[in-house]
Amino acid sequence: MINMSHEHTAHTHVSSCSHSHSDQHEHGKTPIILFFVGLAIFIISFFLPAGVWSNSFAFATIILSGYHVIIEGFQDTYVETKRNKKFTPNVHVLMALAALGASLIGDFKEGALLILIFSAAHFLEEYVEGKSKREITALMNMNPTKARLIEPDGTIKVVDVSKLKIGDHLQVLNGDQIPTDGKILTGYTSIDESSINGESIPAEKTVGDEVYGSTINGDGTFIMEVTKDSSDTVFAKILKLVNESQSNLSKTATKIKRFEPKYVTAVLIIVAIYIIATPYLLDYTFDQSFYKGMVFLTVASPCALAASDIPATLSAISNLAKRGVLFKGGSYLSNLSDIKAIAFDKTGTLTEGKPKVTDVHFIDTVNNQISFYSDIIVAMEKKANHPLANAIIESIVTTTDLDVTIENEIGKGLITHYNKHTYRIGKPSQFTQVPKDIEKFNNQYTKEGKTVVYFSDNDDVVGLIAMMDLPNPKAQKVINYLKQAGVHTAMITGDAKTTGEAVAHSLGMDQVVGNVLPENKSKIITQLHDEYGLTAMVGDGVNDAPALVKADIGVAIGEGTDVAIDVADVVLMKNDLTQLSYAHRLSKKLDKVVMQNIVFSMSVVLLLVTLNIFGKMNLPIGVLAHEGSTIVVLLNGLRLLKPLH
Repeated sequence: MINMSHEHTAHTHVSSCSHSHSDQHEHGKTPIILFFVGLAIFIISFFLPAGVWSNSFAFATIILSGYHVIIEGFQDTYVETKRNKKFTPNVHVLMALAALGASLIGDFKEGALLILIFSAAHFLEEYVEGKSKREITALMNMNPTKARLIEPDGTIKVVDVSKLKIGDHLQVLNGDQIPTDGKILTGYTSIDESSINGESIPAEKTVGDEVYGSTINGDGTFIMEVTKDSSDTVFAKILKLVNESQSNLSKTATKIKRFEPKYVTAVLIIVAIYIIATPYLLDYTFDQSFYKGMVFLTVASPCALAASDIPATLSAISNLAKRGVLFKGGSYLSNLSDIKAIAFDKTGTLTEGKPKVTDVHFIDTVNNQISFYSDIIVAMEKKANHPLANAIIESIVTTTDLDVTIENEIGKGLITHYNKHTYRIGKPSQFTQVPKDIEKFNNQYTKEGKTVVYFSDNDDVVGLIAMMDLPNPKAQKVINYLKQAGVHTAMITGDAKTTGEAVAHSLGMDQVVGNVLPENKSKIITQLHDEYGLTAMVGDGVNDAPALVKADIGVAIGEGTDVAIDVADVVLMKNDLTQLSYAHRLSKKLDKVVMQNIVFSMSVVLLLVTLNIFGKMNLPIGVLAHEGSTIVVLLNGLRLLKPLH
């Protein structure tokens, strides 16, 4: 995995709290310092005698602790009103007016308390969401920088990839990172292309085959011709897509966010009407009317509403963190309950990420030699350096440890000579005379998405071995849960469609898209979003990065590459897919708890406002009842710390 040290920022989805500025402002340390200075002054005010000094200290708290709330409240209201071409206030404005209104009628400490509660929630949200711009230095570090250029006189010169031109000839040694896209002129090798297509099984390449920059060469050495400019390679397109996706991020408004401007506008209008109308309707003096108006503004201030989401979301995030599920922002957990479609990468996500032997078949006439053939096959594969070799060695039981010498011949596979017999292991296409029995099983296994190799004795095919990257045992439970929850499930894979369909069919998935290059993965995410709505993506490789960024919620597998983890919004650290369904269930519960809090907080506000209209409410009682409702909302949110059963 790539070592990196850079910051992550969540997509700029609107936060689940009601602070509209959270995606627009960068705060330094000054507002936080002022907040704590204001808090200290507020505490000191309680030790001062009632009067000018006590009130001055409380008012200083409003100015210092509420500095950013007041400034941004009016600034954001102006900006959003101008942008939307209609009055679009936020809770900051209401909080600022409520605190100042309380001060106007002499209740400085109540105003200070309101500001402190709201400001604390605001900073808490910023801490959770994070404000630094997502960087992609880890992805950049994987971009090849050097190439072995073959000069006209045949000498080799190491040059920067940026200096390569189309038509240049390059030498690629075993284990090298392929510097750019091109085609093989001479040589034969196997190449790990997982950084491009996610395929766990290396691709065998020979003359005329295409190779891609950033992929890793295996044991062979070859000469290649550059066919693309370094800025136009497949890997360069991945970088470009990730960059573009970060600068074109969609915002998903939460329930509170959508409700906020309407609520604030209504309160401001009602307060103005209340102050003007009550002297005529209820025979109040103007001073009494103004006092009642300030009480109204205070009890209508949305402390409980603002606390409806953040504490509950933090509790749920903490619950999930204990289970190894990390969310990089509360909005993603809030929005997870609303997903309509979810796409999965295949290799390493829905599957175990490495091939295993699933079937071994020998023709009937060699039953008495199966044990010996197994010894020969394992002995040959032990001398090969290939993932398929490891799968065969781990799966086939031997009785005798044989020592053989192998040859890896282009177009023929592994060959060894033992006791005057020639044994060969290779692709089915390398053999001409094949028993019908073997062909039948080859066709069957191939349709099942398995990779098949033949084993021959003196050019007579006597057996075959089928291998496959098997489904993750926990994937079945997750897919079943998502289907029951009404979420459309799709697989996006760089593998052949038949291979993907085999895995998807066994898991009961709704859709399979195969032969997909990274630059097309994000397009498929867009298509899913257009057709179904809010879409999530689960992946583990560099090739998944553009799709993870493009998705409304990107989920990375913890054992995947650092790049996937960095650009994702959710990370399953324990590589346990079942935690995804747990997170979805908890998100559903979070949605219910938040709605309960909203209904409760607004009901309390409605009750207090009604009592105020009929003269049954004063400011101290209003603040006490109002803050009491906030505590109830906080405690309700803390229930999400408890594990789900």
